[in-house]
Amino acid sequence: MPTWYKTNIRYQKEDEAGALKTITECFLIDSVSFTEAEAKAYKLITTGASDFSVTGITRMPLADIFTYEEGEKWFKAKVIYHSVDERNGKEKRIVNNMLVNADSVQQALDRITENMRNFLIPYDVESVALTTILEVFPHVSQEEAEEVPANLRPLSEVLAAAGS
Repeated sequence: MPTWYKTNIRYQKEDEAGALKTITECFLIDSVSFTEAEAKAYKLITTGASDFSVTGITRMPLADIFTYEEGEKWFKAKVIYHSVDERNGKEKRIVNNMLVNADSVQQALDRITENMRNFLIPYDVESVALTTILEVFPHVSQEEAEEVPANLRPLSEVLAAAGS
């Protein structure tokens, strides 16, 4: 199960008038520790920023993230599951937070509902709120991270072409 870290990044950016403006942005990074989250932040986000610094990292407990092609904003939904405790027969509430990208609160709620439609336990979506998160960076394995240059082909294709 992924462990998500909300990472605040501060850097200086030149505006249209040519003045330097300090900007703080928030990103969500999947990593195993605070240290790895900071290292990934420096690696992933330093591409075009000058005077870059990580100003804060906090663990963000999430049960699930629903990603769609369209949707510029990230919304956090608080979902409550209702179950019955078998020992004493009392109702038990389990709180889970989920993240979904959408263009509006209604679209975020619709997407949460769509993803939960096959869930057998009764649930309520208690709240849907806009977050400051700009982008989500899931874990990428080492093999996936190493890109193959466009001028290279897999060995099997080269051998097949040479054999024919």
